[in-house]
Amino acid sequence: MLKESIVCIVIVIAIIFGNNTTQDYTKDSVRELSSGLLKLRGNVNQENIENDNIQKEVEEIYKNWEKRHEKLAYFIEHDELEKVETELIAIKSEVETGNYEELISGIDKSVFILEHIEDKYAFNLENVF
Repeated sequence: MLKESIVCIVIVIAIIFGNNTTQDYTKDSVRELSSGLLKLRGNVNQENIENDNIQKEVEEIYKNWEKRHEKLAYFIEHDELEKVETELIAIKSEVETGNYEELISGIDKSVFILEHIEDKYAFNLENVF
């Protein structure tokens, strides 16, 4: 009986530790990607839009996404990650075509999806039950 209790306690501690680790990584990823997207949105709203600078920012955001996507795929549903990837690709295409109204809409969608992922995988009573 004592051995089973110890094993159960170790398993619960491992689950809590793993959850904290994945949740912290998710929060950091969402914060970093959202801040990059919001910075891009601010630059697009300026009067003097330089397409080269906007393209460089989008490429940096996408590279950051590719780097983080691998680790996020271990513990987040692939459908959720595909939504973000789809919006980021749409953002890239809107920058290339110079359609800045749709670009702002795509940025807002991407930030919303990222925040939704963070909320969905947060450890709280609402998500447990």
